[in-house]
Amino acid sequence: MRLRFSRTSPYARKVRVTAFEKGLSDQIELIETDTWNLPEALLRDNPLGKIPALVTAAGDVLFDSPVICEYLEAIGTGPSLLPAQGCARWLVLRLQALADGMMDAAVERYVEAHRPSEQRSADWDRRQQAALGRCLDYLERSDELDESLSLGTIAVACALDYLDLRFTTEPWRLERPRLALAHAKFAQRASFRATAASTGE
Repeated sequence: MRLRFSRTSPYARKVRVTAFEKGLSDQIELIETDTWNLPEALLRDNPLGKIPALVTAAGDVLFDSPVICEYLEAIGTGPSLLPAQGCARWLVLRLQALADGMMDAAVERYVEAHRPSEQRSADWDRRQQAALGRCLDYLERSDELDESLSLGTIAVACALDYLDLRFTTEPWRLERPRLALAHAKFAQRASFRATAASTGE
């Protein structure tokens, strides 16, 4: 299998952590891909021009990260990260959706900050920042991160790491001790240490 990824993409990191936890890392060739310049090879794999994109052993291309993670869950041998049915399944998927939305808002803010100054919208940045604050407060109150490792908790940990990477002047931990403790536990896992983002662009 081949995975198009970026070392700083929280979505790609979620896939890489999932692959590690499912015992699949050594079966995946990592192809670092520059999405800013939209190489033709990426557009052939994913017409959206986004990462991650996974080429399976059968030659099919899967995107985006929730689809890829479910595929890895289905073919991997590690412990289950997504219940097969029932309420527990929907709660894991809901948590993953929340974390993916946090990634979306954080990436929007990062991109907005790198537009030419005359094209930036302070209102748009504040809107995304407020959404992130609400999600962080929700997670602080929630017991969902106390559950066993899942696609949802993996996604949350990756989203929080991305905030640490991109918004170092906005410390989210100060008023959220439960969330900070949960994140610290996830950060100790070998899968998170092995996929830590670089500080490059």
